[in-house]
Parts: sequence; structure tokens; C-alpha cells
Amino acid sequence: METNTFLDKLLQGAEVEWKTLGEVVDLQRGRVISKQYLSENTGNYPVYSSQTANNGEIGRIQTFDFDQEAVTWTTDGANAGTVFYRSGRFSITNVCGLIKIIDIQKLNYKFIFYWLSIEAKKHVYSGMGTPKLMSHQMEKILIPIPPLTVQRKIVEILDNFTELTAELTAELTAELTAELTAELTAELTAELTAELTAELTARQKQYHYYRDKLLTFGDEVEWKPLGEITLPTQNIKWANTSRSYQYIDLTSVDKESHNIGETIEISASNAPSRAKKIVKINDIIFAITRPTQQRTALITDEYDGEIASTGYCVLRANENRVLPQWIYFNMLSSRCKSYLEENQSGSAYPAISDTTLKEFSIPIPPLAEQARIVAILDKFDTLTHSITEGLPREIELRQKQYEYYRDLLLSFER
Repeated sequence: METNTFLDKLLQGAEVEWKTLGEVVDLQRGRVISKQYLSENTGNYPVYSSQTANNGEIGRIQTFDFDQEAVTWTTDGANAGTVFYRSGRFSITNVCGLIKIIDIQKLNYKFIFYWLSIEAKKHVYSGMGTPKLMSHQMEKILIPIPPLTVQRKIVEILDNFTELTAELTAELTAELTAELTAELTAELTAELTAELTAELTARQKQYHYYRDKLLTFGDEVEWKPLGEITLPTQNIKWANTSRSYQYIDLTSVDKESHNIGETIEISASNAPSRAKKIVKINDIIFAITRPTQQRTALITDEYDGEIASTGYCVLRANENRVLPQWIYFNMLSSRCKSYLEENQSGSAYPAISDTTLKEFSIPIPPLAEQARIVAILDKFDTLTHSITEGLPREIELRQKQYEYYRDLLLSFER
């Protein structure tokens, strides 16, 4: 085995003990904190949830559940296994877990954070469709325990790398922005726009081709209409509620990126007549007006429990049989578009009914095969929509350098 001389110098012959996380920490869960509670109890103490944006913060309230140093992790959803270092007064929601060290003389919180940044994602489980990393899985993760002085030294080195990477990213981004602003002429802008448009078109064609190919099955798998693999949904009864909601109108969903953009806040007093459909996380909403535009979106935790227009058909997957993402990608397929063209009615405002849409049949391979194909299509989707989102090569190299040293510093022998 190749010797890690860098780490050996830090250890100076000291022994490294391995234990499961459950032996050295206490694992706790957060609580349900609704959007209504956030809006009615605005204060100074952060509330952290499952998202990665804004360091996981979704709002601030007047109280706090924890006043300590800690490591938290996301237990459910697309970001399951993401870890964060926390300190001070804060609260976490029910899709987060919290790690509290049993003996602070033996373990360093930042050391745990850096170790789990590598390890936690490896233990995420997606057996029933929704990725999860629950406490009973987390407690089984093995962690090396070098002397506390070594842990602190490793943390110091990695903190420095993290700070340098962030500074370089900000500096190069500012330089790049200034340079582009100063040097790009109208002619160059037009040329680049044409090139980007051509590249985007080529990527989209390639993506659509492979998406359709991956979603093509014959009689070797079962085929089912959407109505047989989705669950009933509910409409809101405005007379029974006084709270406000975010309203997802037909124009809220971008028909190219399929992301939910601008929404408006509504309540019983100002709700449009079409604001009726309650949506939940992982629901698929599909516009039934001008359906061949395939204006669809997957509901994220940000819009869990909010209200969508009756201009959408809401598809709630029976996750014992089908993944929500599997339905989502099938709704974007060329085969679905052909079905919509054949079954829509009306010329000025073509539309399709919920009932007719739910008669569209899709293939139902095993859940594991669905998950494999969904992972591939997710990567294609990211590539297709990332043309203008890349950072300069220098930032990429610095990030790789940081990851190399992080892995080197944490590569203990078992």
C-alpha cells in the first residue's frame, strides 16, 4: 500500500482508532417548522432545512432549539447526505439531523464535518425512490479518531484551503466580469450569442435523443396509464383556512428549464378562481393548456403544501411502483408529445383534460432500473442547462487541489 507521508508526518507515530459514529456521538432530529410559523415568528435565529442554497437557511425566528457547536446533515430528498458545520443559536427542521459529540476531549466538530463531507454521501439510500440518510444509517459510518491535536491541525489546513478557494473564486469572478464588460463589443456579443445558441441547440437535440432512447421499452416491461400509478390529490377549501400560500400559476413554470420561477402570495381574500390544487414535494405538475409545450415541473420542498392552478394536472407518484422523476422525464418525451398532439382539442387554446392525460401509458421497469436511468437523465439535464454557468479553469483547478488535499489528510488506514 502506498504510504501517505503527508499524513504520517502529522501523526508522528500516534495510533488512529476507528469507531462507528454511533459510538462517539449522539444523533438528534429537527422538528416540523412550517412556512406559516416562519412568517409569523420572524426573529434573529436561523432555521436550517434540506436546501444547500444560503448555507441551508430558510428563515429566522424568535427562538432557538440549539445553542452549541454541531454538525448537521440533510436526511431526506435530493440533498440527502449533505453536511454542514454549525455554531451558536439555531434550529433545524424535520428533514435534518444533528450530531453532538459525546466526549469533546476526543473529537473535533470541524474534523467530523470534513470527514462526513467525503463519507456521508456514500451511505445515502434510494431504495424507495426518495434518497435518504437516516440516523440508523448515519450511526454505522466508520470514523477515524486520531489524537485531538492532529484533528485540529487537519482542520486548520482544510479551513485555510476553503478560505483561499472562496477568495480566489470571488476575485476571478470579479475580474472576469470586469474584463467582459470592458472588452466585449456588440459584434462579439452577437457572435458569442450565436455560438452559444448553436451549442445549446446541439446539446438539447443530443439530450432529447438520448432521453427518448433511454425511455424506450417494448413488451419486456409492464406498461401502465398514469391514472393507475398515481395517487389522488386534493383541492383546497378556502373557507376552512386563514393562512397564505404561494400560488403557482401557468406562467410560473419556465417551459425550457422546467423550473418554478415567480409566484405570488395568496389567501382566501384574493385567491384567483383557478387557485385550487394542493401540491406536495415530488408531485409533477403538467400544464393542460397548450399541452404540447410540455410545461412541467417537479415540486421541490420549497413549494411543499402550496397551491397550483387548475391549469395543471397534478401527478402524485405511487412510489411503491414508480419514481416521481421517472414520470417527470416520461412527460417530456417525444412519445408523450405525440400523444398530446393526437388528443388535445381546440384550435385557439388547445387543451387536454386531466382524465385524458392520465390515460397516457408509460413503461414501468423495476425501481432500480428507473433510478439508474433517472440518474443518467439528471446528468444530461445539468449539462444541457449549464453552458453559461461554468467558472474559470483556475477556480476548477483550485477546487480540485483542495479536494486532493482534503482526501489526503483524511485517508487513514483501517
